[in-house]
Amino acid sequence: MSESAMHESVPAGSVPAGSAPAEPAGTEPAMPESAMSESAMTEPAVSESLAAPAESSAVPAGPPVAETGAPAVRARSLGARAAALDAADGLAGRRELFALDDDSVYLDGNSLGALPRHVPERLQEVIARQWGELRIRSWTEGGWWEAPERIGDRIAPLVGAGPGRIVVGDSTSVNVFKAVVAAVRLAGPGRDEILVDATTFPTDGYMARSAARMTGSRIVPVAPAELPGALGPRTAVALVNHVDFRSGRLHDLPGITAAVHEAGALALWDLCHSAGALPVGLDEHGVDLAVGCTYKYLNGGPGAPAFLYVAERHQDRFDSPLPGWNSHADPFAMTGDFAAAEGAVRGRVGTPDILSMLALEAALDVWTGVTVEAVREKSLALTDFFLECVEAYAPPGRVASLTPAAHAERGSQVALRCAEAPLVMETLIARGIVGDLRRPDVLRFGFTPLYVGFADTERAARVLGEVLREVPAGPLA
Repeated sequence: MSESAMHESVPAGSVPAGSAPAEPAGTEPAMPESAMSESAMTEPAVSESLAAPAESSAVPAGPPVAETGAPAVRARSLGARAAALDAADGLAGRRELFALDDDSVYLDGNSLGALPRHVPERLQEVIARQWGELRIRSWTEGGWWEAPERIGDRIAPLVGAGPGRIVVGDSTSVNVFKAVVAAVRLAGPGRDEILVDATTFPTDGYMARSAARMTGSRIVPVAPAELPGALGPRTAVALVNHVDFRSGRLHDLPGITAAVHEAGALALWDLCHSAGALPVGLDEHGVDLAVGCTYKYLNGGPGAPAFLYVAERHQDRFDSPLPGWNSHADPFAMTGDFAAAEGAVRGRVGTPDILSMLALEAALDVWTGVTVEAVREKSLALTDFFLECVEAYAPPGRVASLTPAAHAERGSQVALRCAEAPLVMETLIARGIVGDLRRPDVLRFGFTPLYVGFADTERAARVLGEVLREVPAGPLA
């Protein structure tokens, strides 16, 4: 996705909800982060960093005006705005494609996307007919064998990739391992440093360390904003999360990728929290390798297979550390020597997990006729509106936003620091507002524009305010 050098901070609620972002969608300059040591790439250490004052300030609460009746007036005003925004929302009709009810607000699609209604019937056909009747013939007649590449080509437009660059299969963790080792091998002799996002999702760090041991490399943890200064002639690859899973901060993919290339290294991006939520532009920005999951914003189902992107220019030299029979040039020759297949097929390993893969393929139908740019515009409007509603409903000083206010720096979630986060989230879920908790003190709310509306958003913030008034306040360090 294209980038612009936008660094201003937009106060929560200052951008009218429902309006197009002030800057081009997808702009994302690097933001300052504190570098962490390799040992700090664990949940407790990162959580401790949340105790520091957030770069985006605490979400200010409205004045204590209960005695004037203003809260009820404010709620009616926000409720009316939400209804108007929903009425004008071009994506509102997509909600009917999902198995959702009106009794709850589902704001955890950044952990597990909602079920598209048509998937059970489609999967039943796969089980009953393809497996039950065709049986082994379905590998050819049912298109099972080509599914990893076929589904990869369906995901490709959502992350800005051309056909033949993405293969679907295995888990994100396995694909991270394959990509890091392959990147070190592509980088060549003398490059023995693997730079890793110091705030990364833990599994990326675990896999990178294992890859480092395997390749004789060393890990260099570095904050994404400080990564350009850490690059050098020994850098082989930089592994970076596009969107921080705790805070929702969006990192500068084009800028970081360009800096990595200038140093002669490869850029590897984890897209788990951006695929299906915002434009990525893998081909446009020259990304070398990327991985991502499909069970979040792509709604592929629990444990749905992940994907691996290999830039076309690297495919003939992509040397996977897991050369399984499915990545062989002639898998049914059953020869003792390995000869790698052409293209992204080299990223395959063993027999595909067909049931979950075809469930994912069916789930992707909800994207028919939808652009990721439209999804991004609504995502920003939803998160703007949520921050505005939290400002209106939350008691003073009880929550602080960890998510940048500027559109260029925000993914599709809002993370709020709250001293009583475990009890607050437990109570919210009991009342039908489903977000999730990141210990020790982060309330995380994911906004999936295909099925989350503005009325959902207002209701979630209003109930959050009610819960915060009931749960005794603790110190927000």
